Order: sequence, then C-alpha cells, then structure tokens
Amino acid sequence: MKKKIKNVVFTLLFLTGGISVVFLAYLHFFASDDKDLAGEWTADLDMTEQAAIAAFSWLQDIEGVSVSLEEMEDCMQGLTVQVNLTFEPTSRREGTFHCMVEQESYDACTQAAYGAFAAAFWELLAERLSMAGYTGSMDEEALEALVTETFGMPTDAYLMSYGPELLPPLEELQAHYDGSGTYKTTEDILTRQFDGGGAAVTREEYYIRKDSSLLLSEGTEDDGSGLSLAQDLVLYTLQQPANAQ
Repeated sequence: MKKKIKNVVFTLLFLTGGISVVFLAYLHFFASDDKDLAGEWTADLDMTEQAAIAAFSWLQDIEGVSVSLEEMEDCMQGLTVQVNLTFEPTSRREGTFHCMVEQESYDACTQAAYGAFAAAFWELLAERLSMAGYTGSMDEEALEALVTETFGMPTDAYLMSYGPELLPPLEELQAHYDGSGTYKTTEDILTRQFDGGGAAVTREEYYIRKDSSLLLSEGTEDDGSGLSLAQDLVLYTLQQPANAQ
C-alpha cells in the first residue's frame, strides 16, 4: 500500500511540474517586458494536494473501508495560505522588500482542512458502522456525538491532536518566505538579500511580470535551449502599486 501511495504522489508531482514548465514557457515567450516590481503582491499557496495526500495516507489504516486520493482531493478544495510580498524601489532596478506569511490565512486554511477531513472521517465511520451492523442514526450530528462520546472531543479536535499534519508547520513556511531586505534585478533574475541576525541569506529567482501577475521561480536550471525551467513556481497578484495613494 505504501508503495502505491508513493507512486500516486510521484505521478501528481510529475504532472504538476510539467504544467508549471509549460506555464513558464508560455510566459517566457509571450509576457510583456515589464520589469517594474513596485507594489504590494499576494500569492495564494495551494495546500490542497498536500492535505489530501496526508489525510489519504492516514485513512488507509482504517480497516474494512476504502477511500481514493481523488475523493480526498474532492473533499479538500480551495485550501490556500496567503503570502504578502512588497517591493519599494529606490532606483530602476533596486530597492527594498518585505515578505510575510499571513497567519490569519494559515489558521483559516488549517480549520478548513480539518473540517473537510472530519467530513471524510464521518463518511468512513458510517461505512464501518454499517458493516458492523449498527442500526442507529448516522447523520453528521449523530456521528459527531458518537465521536465526542468515544474520544472526549469533537472530530476536528481529535484529528488535529491524533491525526496527521495536513499542512506544513507555520514556522516552516515563515522560515522560507518571511523576511525583509534589499533586492536588485538583472535581466530576468531577481536577487533578494535577506536581513538577519546572523549571516545574510541571498536568494536568486527567475521572474516574469505580466500586467498584474508576477511569477517567481526558486532554483532554476537550464535545459540547454536557453530557457530556465522552474523547480518551484509561485504566482503573485498585484494588490496595490507602491505609488498608490
């Protein structure tokens, strides 16, 4: 079973990577030549796939019932965590930046993920009870009461405490995205110098700006044709220009 799960995960990651490369290639050839990054940008990090895989893997341990990864993904839709990125230019190609994971967005995404997980758990619990010959009510309210009586807490609280981590820890996202410092652009490369208590961290990203969209790719490699292929793409949307009143 674990090998099957790994194969499914690998396939999903491969397909996602393929779509990302196609999207980057499209923007590379057809995006406008707008290099101005000034303003407030927002990205919605999609957590649906990760949450679905974590929940799916954990639910495999419930004997006598079955659930597919596709069913878990159908339950968990629109799970995103917001990242805010602001650029303030000091010259045409240089300036300062500030980036932050929105904690309220993370908390809301966590609640939504475990709420969806609880609904899937109820469905499987009802299936297992039916197989065992249980004849009582199995609507959501009755199942929630049964879970609370059995475990001493509501379903979502139980899954948060004893189930899998559906989202990466907030601290992990903050360590990757949060920070302030200076930036400069050269051709299609954005270089950000993060301020810190210890040694400064420098991050180079391939970037493409088209209208109100900004695509950043962390870690790029050349396929031999001169086109950089992204390993990790993040799409930001412009919220407010830096010079807006």
